Amino acid sequence: MAESTSASSLNIRGLILVPSLLTLGITFLRLGAELAHWSPRFFSTAAGGGAAIVGISWLPIIFGPYFAVKLTKSGRGAPSPGKAIGWSVLGIIVFVAAMFVGFGPKLNFPGRELVGYLLLALAASVVTLGWHALFRVLLAYAYAARIPVAIVMFFAIRGHWGTHYDVISPVYAGSHTFFDIYMKIAFLPQMVMWIAYTVLVGALFGSIVASLVCRGKGAPAEN
Repeated sequence: MAESTSASSLNIRGLILVPSLLTLGITFLRLGAELAHWSPRFFSTAAGGGAAIVGISWLPIIFGPYFAVKLTKSGRGAPSPGKAIGWSVLGIIVFVAAMFVGFGPKLNFPGRELVGYLLLALAASVVTLGWHALFRVLLAYAYAARIPVAIVMFFAIRGHWGTHYDVISPVYAGSHTFFDIYMKIAFLPQMVMWIAYTVLVGALFGSIVASLVCRGKGAPAEN
């Protein structure tokens, strides 16, 4: 089966529905817990989330393999598991470089944040070279996970809720108008950086797990 036929019949909505609902539930659980001042170890209100135990940033490690195994067993596995892993690793390397160039403290040049976001988008797109179907599923899941967070952050920043969704990092150097704060700490990071992160982490763990669990199962339908 050709890749175009496989891609057109890929039931992305069905694959991501339950994971997206679970992710949404965790988002609301964390918001409520932070507003109620529950344990900061599990629900930190620090900028960036403070690596709290309860959060959605860990979920690509779980759902990446889930999507990858489902795709492989349905005949839409990676054309080459080794290449899928390799391209995911390369994407992560580009991701790290993008964070350093666009947002690191040691570089400063006009338009560097724009360059950073473009590199982040490039990093995520690298996954298509190794496993196009998995990229499409992870991209859809990433937006389903992050759009609600961007909406929550809009109201949190407006209302000064005192959660990690609205707290401003001490190193923030931009304008303090609502629009600039929202774009710089919420909308752009959620819609670009966290999308790339979700795709890349999900693709790496998914490619590795599928290559081990589904060896010899589900002939690839992409190429």
